[in-house]
Amino acid sequence: MRLESTPELEAFRDRVREFVAEHAPGTKAHAGVRAPDPSLMPEIRAWTARLYGAGLLGIDWPARYGGRPDAHPLEPFVVAEEIARARTWPPVGAGTLAAAALLEFGTEEQLARFLPRIRDCADVWCQLFSEPDAGSDLAALRTRARRVGDEFVVDGQKVWTTNGHHADRGYLLARTDPDASKHRGITAFALDMRAPGVTVRPLREITGTTDFNEVYLDGVRIPATDAIGGENEGWRVAMRSLGHERSGVAARGVELFAMLDELIALAEPVMEDSATRQALGELATRTHVNAAMVALAQSRVLHRTEGPADAALGKIFFSELNHDLTVYGLRLQGTSGLLVEGDPGAVANGWWQDAYLYSRAYTIAGGANEILRTQIAERGLGLPR
Repeated sequence: MRLESTPELEAFRDRVREFVAEHAPGTKAHAGVRAPDPSLMPEIRAWTARLYGAGLLGIDWPARYGGRPDAHPLEPFVVAEEIARARTWPPVGAGTLAAAALLEFGTEEQLARFLPRIRDCADVWCQLFSEPDAGSDLAALRTRARRVGDEFVVDGQKVWTTNGHHADRGYLLARTDPDASKHRGITAFALDMRAPGVTVRPLREITGTTDFNEVYLDGVRIPATDAIGGENEGWRVAMRSLGHERSGVAARGVELFAMLDELIALAEPVMEDSATRQALGELATRTHVNAAMVALAQSRVLHRTEGPADAALGKIFFSELNHDLTVYGLRLQGTSGLLVEGDPGAVANGWWQDAYLYSRAYTIAGGANEILRTQIAERGLGLPR
């Protein structure tokens, strides 16, 4: 569903589709937002750099850094959709998120130092926001950064850091004023992940893979020149940069339709069963509703009419539908649903089992759904706390 498409945008889509078909590094084997195996990283770094070089990433950057400021504002959505449609690897790391912060709040020196290395994928970035006691309530973070001369000394712990074990740089939030209210006194930094005192420990999940990491910061020294947006302005920097990360909703919509198509094929032997048809009909309806929500989100981006609860509503709807699709995929397999990747009898080499196990991550990542429902009530509906 494309409410705001134009002939020019569809021509751009054709160009992206051809580019992805020619240059993509192969099919991604697992569902969800996953970290590549270390052996794949050189190829995926090169793929990310090719996307920047072709003008398909960093579209809204200044022209002097390779951007196209006159591009259609929905082009990033198109790129995300076509990468997802090809089931290949997305750009690695959090470089686009860090770039959004740097472009709005960084100094000219920071832009000249960091953006070319993001563009060439010489630096893979990770996002160092969440902590053991500050995930959905991000403002409760306790990682401390003390000013010592022209440096900050950082101590603390971060967790659920995607690609942390691959990263060269980290987009870090730390508390620089412990006496301020929790939304104040936070500063954003560009952290060198190779600096002394940085320890990264991959976390092995129920899927068997290591997509997330714990990151320990023990007396890590960060030059004051690597603070982004000024001291104690980190909350504003983070919220503004997160507001730029909207194209992922388009990719997730494409992924749901692909799952639905495979689910229908999986159900073909039992399609005469009325309960099966009813269940598939409900899941298909919800998948089309999700597509309508994505189209509405794109339209609101185009016309700058986004609501305060739009992102939360879309994320909840997607994550719960994604989980329900995987549950039904396992149910259709019967006892074969117990077979996982590597078992010769596993359906689709265990893809559905992996997708089911990973699906819970979507209900937590980016804000737990329970917290987001509170945001919808307060910010979207104006209900009292």
